[in-house]
Parts: sequence; C-alpha cells; structure tokens
Amino acid sequence: MLRTITQLFPVWAILISILAYMQPTIFQPLKTYIVPLLVVIMMSMGLTLKASDFANVVKQKLAVTIGIILQFTVMPLVALLISYILGFSPELTVGMVLVGSVAGGTSSNVMCYLAKGDVALSISMTAISTLLGVLLTPFLSELLAGQAVDVPAAAMLMSLVKIVLLPVAIGIFINQFFHNVTKKLDSILPLISMAAIVMIIGIVIALNASQFAAIGPIIALAVVLHNGFGLLAGYWGCRLLGFNETISRTIAFEVGLQNSGLATALAMKFFTPAAAMPGTLFSLWHNISGSILAGYWSRKTVQDNSSSPVNTQAQVEKS
Repeated sequence: MLRTITQLFPVWAILISILAYMQPTIFQPLKTYIVPLLVVIMMSMGLTLKASDFANVVKQKLAVTIGIILQFTVMPLVALLISYILGFSPELTVGMVLVGSVAGGTSSNVMCYLAKGDVALSISMTAISTLLGVLLTPFLSELLAGQAVDVPAAAMLMSLVKIVLLPVAIGIFINQFFHNVTKKLDSILPLISMAAIVMIIGIVIALNASQFAAIGPIIALAVVLHNGFGLLAGYWGCRLLGFNETISRTIAFEVGLQNSGLATALAMKFFTPAAAMPGTLFSLWHNISGSILAGYWSRKTVQDNSSSPVNTQAQVEKS
C-alpha cells in the first residue's frame, strides 16, 4: 500500500500544484518550512545508506567516475545553454543552473531498479555525488551564473553543509550502528521524502501563482529539454564509451534525474521565488519522464556486450 502511494508521486505532485495555484494562500505562509523539509529528505536519504555504499564506489570506480563527470559537466552547461537560447532572465537562469549543478536525485535509485539497472551502482553514485555536490554546487553556480547575478558561494557552501552533509552523515551513522531499528523504517522513508518534496512543490507554486501563467510554460519547456538531454547524454555517453546496457541505463538516471528539491531550497534561500521555479517543475517532470523510461526499459531484455574492453573492466570491478 505504502509503495503504491509512493509510486504515484507524479499524481500527488500534479494535484498539489493545482491546489497551490488555485488556493495559494494555503501554502504561502509555509515558506519558512522549505529548508526544514529538505533536511528531512536528506536525513531520510542518509538512513538508507551504509558505509558499504561508499566502498562500492572503489569497486566500480570507472563507471562512477564517468557518471560523476557527466553529472557535473553536462547538466550545468546544458542548463546554462538552454537559459541563453530561451532568453531567460538572470533569476531564471540561476535557477536553471542550480538544477544542473546539484547532485543526482534519490528517485534515480527507484527508477534504476524498475529499469533493470545496477541498483548498487546507482545508490553509490547518488551518495558520492551528494557529498561532492556540497563543494561543486556553489562553485559551479558562481562560475556559470555569477556574471548574471550575485551568487553567494561561501554562504551557499555553509548552507549545504547544514542542509545536506550533516543530515546525511547523521542518517548514515544511525543506519550503520542501529540498522535493526532503521530497517523497520524502509517502507516509510520513501513516503516521508515524497510528502516533503510534494509540500515544497506546493509552496513554491503558491509563491509564484501570480506569474505562473506567464513564465510556467517556458520554464516547463526548459525543464523537459534539460532532463531529456541529461538522460540521453548519460545513456549514450556510456554506450559510446563501451559500457554495457545495465550500467548505461544506471548512469542515464543518475545524470538525468537531479536533486531538484535541493535546487529549489537554495533558490528560495539565496535568490527569489521565481528562481525556484525551474527546480519545482523539474521535481515534477523528472519523476514522470523517469517513470516512463523505467517502464519502457523494464519491458526490454538487457543484452550486454561482454566483449567490450570497458564493459569487461566494469564487470571485473563489479565482481
């Protein structure tokens, strides 16, 4: 029952968006809850991780390295390019860059499982990109959007330590040493994270309700293009480099699905509600596109090319 509710995330997100747009006064007073809600999401993520997830990074270092490079180059650069092509204002541009500069989203792990990908690799990549993102997100945001708008990189770094690093670390610690307790929460944690993300979406939609009709469609177009390019780059980039089908599917989700809730929270904290719109719509769309792609791949047999030298190395590392 709980899993079914969680899998219907896109439905709840759409419903809450409609409600927030029609009745913004319900959600607008909750603006200050965005960061605490994100802390809850990060803590929930930490409670699903163990030290062994990071050890797996060493076992599959080649795949992880390629994935991380694609994650923190393709996504921020494409976000900036799309913003320029569509003529976005500085505040919308920085919102797009934030979406492109954050780590992979936790929903990628679920999509990877459904698509017959390498779940262990997915979890490892999400974990390592989350930690690297604490440093890379403010750096990339200032580098790519700093000329258009003032990006407080140092303050953003400190916020990421408090919002991401500490909650995730505490969650990992608890899960590592009290796993018998946290294991009982396995079915509840995804539901808690989903509820928190849905609430963040509702708050941001409400804060932008007055201008949503004007800027919503163009931002939605940007988000669809951004997400689609990330999925394609992750998959075909790995295929061209010789990785097998399983790993390529995994990297596709890790690159294309972003921690857009974090991008939304950072935009609200350091910029404007309008800057949070790309992250909000990305949260909605990437779960829809990811579900569609996972459903498609789940019906296709995985046919790996074991003769490829890169694939062989990846398999050796995996073993």
